Amino acid sequence: MRTVLAVLVGRAVRFILRLRGGGSAVPGQFALKIQPKFLQLTLGRMRSGIYFVSGSNGKSTTTAMLVRVLRQHGLKVFTNPAGGNLPQGLASALLADADLFGRLDHDVAVLEVDEAYGKLIAAKVAPNGLLLTNIQLDQLNRFHSPEEVSEYLNDLVNLTTDLLVVNGTDANTEKLGFAHQSRLKTFGVYVSEAAVKSAVHGILAAPNFDRNVKDLEHAARLVKSKGNKAVVEVDGVERQVTLPAPGLHYGVDSALAFGMAKQILGTKFDIDTAVAGLQDFSAVYGRGEVIDHKGQQIEIIMMKNLPSLQANLDAIVEPPKLVWISVDEGTPDPSWIFDIDLQNINNVSVISGTKTYQWAMRLAYEGIPHGKLIEDENEALDYFLSIPGTKKTAIVNYEQMMWLRKKLGLLDLEGTNG
Repeated sequence: MRTVLAVLVGRAVRFILRLRGGGSAVPGQFALKIQPKFLQLTLGRMRSGIYFVSGSNGKSTTTAMLVRVLRQHGLKVFTNPAGGNLPQGLASALLADADLFGRLDHDVAVLEVDEAYGKLIAAKVAPNGLLLTNIQLDQLNRFHSPEEVSEYLNDLVNLTTDLLVVNGTDANTEKLGFAHQSRLKTFGVYVSEAAVKSAVHGILAAPNFDRNVKDLEHAARLVKSKGNKAVVEVDGVERQVTLPAPGLHYGVDSALAFGMAKQILGTKFDIDTAVAGLQDFSAVYGRGEVIDHKGQQIEIIMMKNLPSLQANLDAIVEPPKLVWISVDEGTPDPSWIFDIDLQNINNVSVISGTKTYQWAMRLAYEGIPHGKLIEDENEALDYFLSIPGTKKTAIVNYEQMMWLRKKLGLLDLEGTNG
């Protein structure tokens, strides 16, 4: 009875908030308050396994790619929306698909989970398999060091029951793979030296000098990456993949998705089917997404942390002509922007948000000219849209990205399950 009440109340809250265009995690908070075992009762009934994706960056895109590949192979996959990787966000996603008794009609669950909160979810519903994207430098206000993230992910690996697939070219995640290979089926996804060198700053892994002299058993390999094309190899067979946006990091994400899908599907995995699954794959919202707003193409580059912003800036082919930077208190300590290589940015039209003057100072040190400084983001958006031009770039933090998408009329952040 408690589960039925949790579903009814959660869906009612979800309906009201969707009318307002937001609040995607709030319905899950209500559901978990009413039925603390909501995650166990829903995901625990999954027919063919539960798989988590975690790491510093690339979780959302890799999860979305893996879901597409598995669905292309005929599986009915439940997943959570990009960014909904905390318990309440996951519960909100479940409300959209579970019946009144918390039952799901899906073969498999593929879930993006936060590095720190993943172990809390796994303690309720242990994953059959885990895919680790990377361990990179994060904002100091959240994680003090890469070693802290390694500890969180190690705890998550300890709760995983069968399978571990890691980014083998990232020394930190590869180290976790070797540490657990006696208990779990463990595989690495590797990036060729040529592919690593295709980006100015490589794969941007956090420092770790304790490198293994041998590889884990290969699940997949990224052979090369250029623009929005990548070549991925599985079991000695190479295929070209079309990426959602240019960048080595998207190529790595695709190889990770192929490698994990291979281990989930076993002999049923077909690389051509996997490639077909990524055809017409759009960027996950806010991650290189291009929004068409009244004839203007607005590309969103999200600055979650230093490596995520650097990877997106490295992927820029030609410096954008019209740039807006907007960062608020969602990034309480933006000091890391002084370590960013801004060579692909040569001008900024407007800066807004509570971090306006920190960004203006950073650009001044680099000798990059900027236009107006408008702290109020609503006023800044109106000004940015009024500037003549059809192609524009917005560099924003996560909170400003969510706000901007809503302002531009994109209200649905939940995606679909099937």
